[in-house]
Amino acid sequence: MDVLAGALDELVALGGRLALLGSGDTALELAFLAAAERHPGRIGVRIGYDEPVSHLLQGGADAILIPSRFEPCGLTQLYGLAYGCIPVVARTGGLADTVIDANEAAIAAGVATGVQHDGVTPEALSHALRRTMALYARPDRWSMLQRNAMRADFSWDESGRRYADLYASLTGTA
Repeated sequence: MDVLAGALDELVALGGRLALLGSGDTALELAFLAAAERHPGRIGVRIGYDEPVSHLLQGGADAILIPSRFEPCGLTQLYGLAYGCIPVVARTGGLADTVIDANEAAIAAGVATGVQHDGVTPEALSHALRRTMALYARPDRWSMLQRNAMRADFSWDESGRRYADLYASLTGTA
């Protein structure tokens, strides 16, 4: 979240807005509250945990920022995908595994579901924000991202079937 705090002024300069819900490090909470004071109407901060509100935010947002340094799996981006709230994520762990970067090849193939960035720095996040805003400015591309995201299937239906088939083939019961 320190990376996000370092990129807030650029986010607002690009025309973006931020709704933040969460709690944690006091210094970061104060940094986000200060940014909300600097940018009234552009940044809103609610300190605390509220699961229903988090789902409302994702259901109503265009994108969700997840600049994690480490993420073995992650549910936040999966919720975002399901809601058509485009994940903007650091290329790490489960984030990299579940979000297909909207590079030109993935867009041309019609499989992109979000935006990934390398490096967990304010500069890397700012670059990702600029890419995200450029995609958002193209309604055809943005709606394709949203449709792809909402079609993403991370249930056990397909992978469970493949595991069962594998086990059956290994045991000779296929």
